[in-house]
Amino acid sequence: MPRKKRSPLTLAEKIKKVKSAGLNNTLPPNLYDPYQEKIENLNERIERILGICNKSKNILEMVYFIMYDIENDKVRNLIAKYLKKNGCTRIQRSVFLASTDRDKYNEIHQTLKQVQEFYDNSDSIVIVPVTPDSIRTMKLIGQNVNIDLALGNNNTLFF
Repeated sequence: MPRKKRSPLTLAEKIKKVKSAGLNNTLPPNLYDPYQEKIENLNERIERILGICNKSKNILEMVYFIMYDIENDKVRNLIAKYLKKNGCTRIQRSVFLASTDRDKYNEIHQTLKQVQEFYDNSDSIVIVPVTPDSIRTMKLIGQNVNIDLALGNNNTLFF
């Protein structure tokens, strides 16, 4: 008799399993840790931001940042995987940028809210809607990259 296929677990169900198994902050050395993955270089991330910014001309789509400060490694890793799976682009280790319709935005918000309520924590998750214009006016500090040039915001004065 063939085995019955299991339906994939939701993020909330995965967090419940982690909680029931006992939350601790260390991962066994053989488990994949997205915090150890090499993220794209800055120029590639800027290109992805610009792609999202230029793509989001649809009035029904929202562009927003999701930022988190989550203490528990297992929970943090599950949330990072969940966000990537839902089309969010990793900008920094704990900052994602997304461009989705309002329904997907609400779904992500509700899922993250449920996760937050599952266990005692002092974690925070911030979801900030932004406009493409506000993304175009962002400034970058700390790298040798001219974000204004990449975004096409430079003005030239001739005398």
